Amino acid sequence: MEAHVQTLAHAQAALGAQVEVLCINHSAEGEGFSHEFRGRSATREEWDGPVRVTRLGRWASVLRMDVLPDLVPELVRALSRGVDILHVHTPNPTMVLALDALPWLPTVVVTHHSDVIRQRVAGTLFRPFEMLLYTRARRVLATSEAYVGGSSLLRRFRRKVRALPLGVDLAPWLVPSAAALEAEERWRGQGSAPLWVMVGRLVYYKGIFTALEALAKVPGRLLVVGVGPLEREGRMRARELGIEDRVTWAGYLSSEELAGAYRASTALWFPSNARSEAYGLSQVEAMASGRPVLNTAIPHSGVPWVSLHEQTGLTVPVGDAWALAKAAQRLLDEPGLAERLGRTARERAQAEFRHDVMAEHSLSLYAEAQRASSAAQRDTASPRGSP
Repeated sequence: MEAHVQTLAHAQAALGAQVEVLCINHSAEGEGFSHEFRGRSATREEWDGPVRVTRLGRWASVLRMDVLPDLVPELVRALSRGVDILHVHTPNPTMVLALDALPWLPTVVVTHHSDVIRQRVAGTLFRPFEMLLYTRARRVLATSEAYVGGSSLLRRFRRKVRALPLGVDLAPWLVPSAAALEAEERWRGQGSAPLWVMVGRLVYYKGIFTALEALAKVPGRLLVVGVGPLEREGRMRARELGIEDRVTWAGYLSSEELAGAYRASTALWFPSNARSEAYGLSQVEAMASGRPVLNTAIPHSGVPWVSLHEQTGLTVPVGDAWALAKAAQRLLDEPGLAERLGRTARERAQAEFRHDVMAEHSLSLYAEAQRASSAAQRDTASPRGSP
């Protein structure tokens, strides 16, 4: 979500929009930002190129919700500067509650990145607050049409729902820098081929254990890019499977190092196993790098729509390590298959997932939402029974 917001904000600003971002400060003073941050932080304002960013200080986390004392005052301050569109990205319980508490909001647009899948009790308790915000919203954006059918929340607001696929600045992947090319050579030289790459936070829905079990059935090595609560268990599982020396736990990588890793690889493995994974931007990055994707057929998720079976990669059943291994082996055994899929993947990335196209579409959806707001205001202002 964070990467998407940054990309969208920059692309909208490049088109002439004035964009401000309000987010949570997930770092202590002098430290880098991290999803795993659990401490206290201060509110600070900075500029990310042309985009003003207010990072809200965090005091604590209660039931997975951030305690942000400055949130409501900063929201009021931002709205007082004159805002045409308030674009909210969910799930985000803290922000939803704060917006519900405000008596007036400008035209609201919500991007629904994912349903709450695993935290069923918390999701049920939170649903009325989501419903209130989605009712106030003029447009609700899904990251793909494929996701809408499996979401009871999106179906309830179907007349408001529009699709806005997530886009990526493809330049670093299409035209790699000298540093990326150097990184490619380093990755190629660090072990025997083939190299498989997996990218993402190490959380339950990413399918890390499926990937490890598949690796035990095919040659090569697996580069795991990302950190998360399942890393320790993943390392133990790799040891049990006897593949410990064929797995590299890389943690976070710079964009140059990641671009080099994609280029050095045979394919991206994307074995996610739940609708918490609604899209998968790393699929787009790998595709733009000319690499096929091995993903999973998650029902009512955009994952198998982003990379298409037998066109830009191979799609296998959810949680099936044998099927993932078989798909990987196909890339090794069938002459020209990996090259063909990678070439089509690159073409699809350029045709469907450019960040500037996403930004243009988002601004047209904003205009549509504003027209809906104006029409609703006219209806409210018209005397009952008037033509």
